Amino acid sequence: MKNHIIEESPVATFLLSNPKMSWIWFIIRVYVGWQWLHAGWGKIHSATWVGADAGASLTGFVNGALAKTAGAHPDVSGWYAYFLEHVILPNTATWAHVVAWGEFLVGVALIIGLLTGIAAFFGLFMNINFLLAGTLSINPVLLVLSIGLILAWRIAGYLGADYYFLPWIGTPWHPGSLTKAKPRIV
Repeated sequence: MKNHIIEESPVATFLLSNPKMSWIWFIIRVYVGWQWLHAGWGKIHSATWVGADAGASLTGFVNGALAKTAGAHPDVSGWYAYFLEHVILPNTATWAHVVAWGEFLVGVALIIGLLTGIAAFFGLFMNINFLLAGTLSINPVLLVLSIGLILAWRIAGYLGADYYFLPWIGTPWHPGSLTKAKPRIV
């Protein structure tokens, strides 16, 4: 059987791989990063997230989400409510730290352009969880922009730390200068 190669769309290649588009991804990356940084900064400076009353805000958020499980068309699915009730609620202090520092670190990584695709993935993961908990706000917008950043990871951090960092650490399919095998002197 003959191998058939399906070519990438020239438009997708230009938007997601061409360094000429890096300035647009830079703007999107910094915008999304700022949203995460701002949200995380407020939480890491809040006693109800990471201070003496750590977990209090998250408990309120989760209880609000659990209240959205009632009715003919609930905003929160039963399986996710079970997760919130049995995994998050018993450990709100720990999860509050994870959320606060996660938002902050995703924001920092996106703003400086360090491991952009990975940072955007974790931002997307948080967005999905907030949406599953019945919270809209800016989450759908950030989710869509994060998908774009993940798809454009090669150039989304081009105007940032990834320009220097990725060639140094490499990728699983192309070793960087740090991970290349060095010749052994015997």
